[in-house]
Amino acid sequence: MTSLKDLKLYTTAEHDCSYLPGQRAKTLFIDPEFEIDNEFHTRLNEIGFRRSGAHIYRPHCDQCSACTPCRVLVNEFKAGRRFRRVMKKNQDLQVSPVQSIGKEEHYLLYKRYINTRHRDGDMFPASQDQYHSFLLTARKDTLFLEVRSEGELLAVMICDRLLNGLSAVFTFYDPDQAERSLGTFAILWQIEVARRLKLAYLYLGYWIKDCQKMNYKTQYRPIEILQSDGWTRYP
Repeated sequence: MTSLKDLKLYTTAEHDCSYLPGQRAKTLFIDPEFEIDNEFHTRLNEIGFRRSGAHIYRPHCDQCSACTPCRVLVNEFKAGRRFRRVMKKNQDLQVSPVQSIGKEEHYLLYKRYINTRHRDGDMFPASQDQYHSFLLTARKDTLFLEVRSEGELLAVMICDRLLNGLSAVFTFYDPDQAERSLGTFAILWQIEVARRLKLAYLYLGYWIKDCQKMNYKTQYRPIEILQSDGWTRYP
């Protein structure tokens, strides 16, 4: 396996934090030209890196360490009453793997989602170039999953299959279907897919304790967070 010592790393200039008002952020990137196989990709997730398009990164802020990697313990997860209601409400949905999400209907759904749900973020406004670089630049181990009801596209999930888990890269969905709780449905579905594949974890990216938008992640318990001394079960 490739050694961490072989990596070329780059940092961005400081910029406004997307999650904590008044904070400045900096990001550490792995050289995108560096070839990373599935084993090494798994190792990078284990030490807190994430993938966005062709880039594998992690926060590298000078004065803040609030971004905390987290992962669901798939084999111990049991859906509570609220989660069971979400699954029952969406039992009419069909989830299917597809080779690509490069069609116009995929982009239009993404555009509606970003421009409705993320107007206050750095992804607004959505664009074709952004969509292609962020989500269509995939790895060999990337899974694209369509969610449909009677043929209508309602959501798309993108995740990477690692050796020990799935990494939830991104999900976008119809913002007019709020009553379905499609974001919750997507996480529950990926937990079940990981279980069927006999994988131990669903990596959910970064959790920030003081960011309300991130609070949903710790609802999927038991969950582990990565701290300086390794992965620890969150209370």
